[in-house]
Amino acid sequence: MDLTESIAPKSDQLNADDLISGPVTVTVQEVVQGTAEQPVDVRLVEFPGRAYRPSKSMRRVMVMAWGAEASAYAGRCITLFRNPEITFGRDKVGGIEISHLSHIEKPLTVALTATRGKRKNFTVAPMAAPAPARDWLADAGKLSDVAALRALWMEAQAAGAEPGILDSIKALATPAPDES
Repeated sequence: MDLTESIAPKSDQLNADDLISGPVTVTVQEVVQGTAEQPVDVRLVEFPGRAYRPSKSMRRVMVMAWGAEASAYAGRCITLFRNPEITFGRDKVGGIEISHLSHIEKPLTVALTATRGKRKNFTVAPMAAPAPARDWLADAGKLSDVAALRALWMEAQAAGAEPGILDSIKALATPAPDES
C-alpha cells in the first residue's frame, strides 16, 4: 500500500513535505500574483487548488530559462524535488527546488545567492522530450492479417488513440463482403 497520500499536508500550497516520496513533474496551468510575502503563485494542473510558490532563487531560475513574461509559462513542465539542505535562518528546514524544465535545450547554470555575499552555481537540466506519438494508421497500413489488425486496434485503444484512428483500423480489419 502506498502511503504517499496519507502523509500529504493539508495546505493551499505545495510544500517540501509533499515531495518526501520523491520528485514530481508538474504542468504550469497559470502564474498569478500572490501575496506580499509569497509574490508568485504557480498554479499546477496536477495539484488543483494548491500553488507552487517558488523562492526568489527558483523564480530567478525560471526567468533565466523561460523569460520574464509569466503568461508564456502555461503548459510548460517543471520537475520539483525536496532539498533537505535548504535553510531558513540557521535552521535546516528543507525546501523545494527545480531539477528539470521543459522548453530549454541544454542545462542552464545560474549563480544564485547562497548566503550573504556568497553565490553558488545552480544547474537545471532540460526535460527529456516526450516520445513521439505512434502513427497507428501507418502501422495498420503495413498489416494485412485481420488478427494482427485487431491486435493493433486493441493496443491503440489501450494507449488512448483517438476514436477516428480506432475506426480506421477497425475498417481495415473488417473483411469486405463478397460482391459476387
